[in-house]
Amino acid sequence: MRLFLADDQIKVRSALRLLLEQEPDMAVVGEAADATGLLQGVAEKEPELVLLDWELPGLPSSQLLRLLQYERPSLHIIAMSSRPEVAHLALAAGAHRFLSKSEAPEQVLAIIRSLCSSR
Repeated sequence: MRLFLADDQIKVRSALRLLLEQEPDMAVVGEAADATGLLQGVAEKEPELVLLDWELPGLPSSQLLRLLQYERPSLHIIAMSSRPEVAHLALAAGAHRFLSKSEAPEQVLAIIRSLCSSR
């Protein structure tokens, strides 16, 4: 599974990268700290899944989701936030799953794997 990390906090991206790179069937192909970097990175790296910070700077997240889905209809998107109350907004906007940033690493991997296996 080719993954792309999009979060404006380098600590979050680093922690996710460290977790995911330990999995033999997952490869982090790129990272972005804002919407522009995400759109460019997805076009260049062609990931299968994006872990998207719901508060990513640059564009409203709902608009960013629409752009990603238009450009790459097969792209799976997991929205992430430290604010669980935005889960319904992310899912209504088209995210395939929602992930609280406080989830345990095992749960993060389980959510990614469940989305991958449902393809």
